[in-house]
Amino acid sequence: MSTIGLIRHGITEWNFLGKAQGRSNIPLNGEGLKQAIKLGDRLLEEKEWDFIITSDLSRAVETAKIISSRTNIPIKSFDKRIQEINCGKIEGTTEEERTQKWGQNWRDLDLGMEKFEDVAKRGIDFLEDIVRSNSGKKVLVVSHGALIGLTLQHLLPDKFPTTYIENTSLTILQNSKGNWDCILYNCTVHLK
Repeated sequence: MSTIGLIRHGITEWNFLGKAQGRSNIPLNGEGLKQAIKLGDRLLEEKEWDFIITSDLSRAVETAKIISSRTNIPIKSFDKRIQEINCGKIEGTTEEERTQKWGQNWRDLDLGMEKFEDVAKRGIDFLEDIVRSNSGKKVLVVSHGALIGLTLQHLLPDKFPTTYIENTSLTILQNSKGNWDCILYNCTVHLK
């Protein structure tokens, strides 16, 4: 059985302001750094994890490095497949700014956003690759809210018709003989 812990990066200033981050390299803010430290401390006391794979975007890398420094879990690699959704022209804008610029129905326009199905396919392909190449391992994956949420919705659609992924939340998936199960979802007990 393979176990994969999906972690959303710590909060950034753009998260706080409600801006679409997409592929922009936005660093963690002070609160995000504290969140990552708290998660690292939690992981030190919980399960043993074999290694970390992280998105190569700075907010995920910062989160992974803090977790690694607190737990001594090594970062094995940086993977572009688990980057956040490409937000196209809406990147760096708030909902209010999008409505002002493109109108109430901006979601119906082609603004260069990556399709949700394509994001989910990237996420699922990545997870299946982990299972194939790291059978029996316990792997932490530091990624992004939309990538994690859309992957869950397509991987386990009956369980996750919708998702919301909190900053530094931990979601744990297990794969046994090709069958996926989610044993922990969006857990932020370390922030309480």
